[in-house]
Amino acid sequence: MKKYKKYLLALLIVPWLSIPLLGQQTLKKFFLSSLIVNLIVLAECFLARKKTWWYFYKSLHPKVLGEMPIVFGPFLVGTMWIFKLSYGDFKKFMVINFTLDAFFVYVLMSWFKKIGYGSIVRLKRYHFLMIFTTKAAFLYGLQKVISNKKRGSSSLS
Repeated sequence: MKKYKKYLLALLIVPWLSIPLLGQQTLKKFFLSSLIVNLIVLAECFLARKKTWWYFYKSLHPKVLGEMPIVFGPFLVGTMWIFKLSYGDFKKFMVINFTLDAFFVYVLMSWFKKIGYGSIVRLKRYHFLMIFTTKAAFLYGLQKVISNKKRGSSSLS
């Protein structure tokens, strides 16, 4: 196995090792909205490839998007952690998201370019950050809807 594939596999798997620390209730509460937004991110990755907004040069398999380890590793698990730490306080949620997203866009993407993993191509960095910020606000709203539906259905029982 090529060395970079080991790193990509670790990028995908290591965040999942923190799931037991989240707790079962947190996982049950936030997994659905986190998964839905990550599926939207996956669709966005296909669009980004078509429009050449960004590009990831290395992947686990030639038929798998290079972003896959990030999307289903740190993004999915990280989303649940952010919810655990801030749900109920929209401002705190957005500040944490914005900080982590800015770190990804301005620091990690620069490093990814340097090591030949991926780069932003036809987007400005601030556009990339705006996309992340918009998804974060949508995610919070989606979780509110899901929580309200669960609360409404549990009061009927």
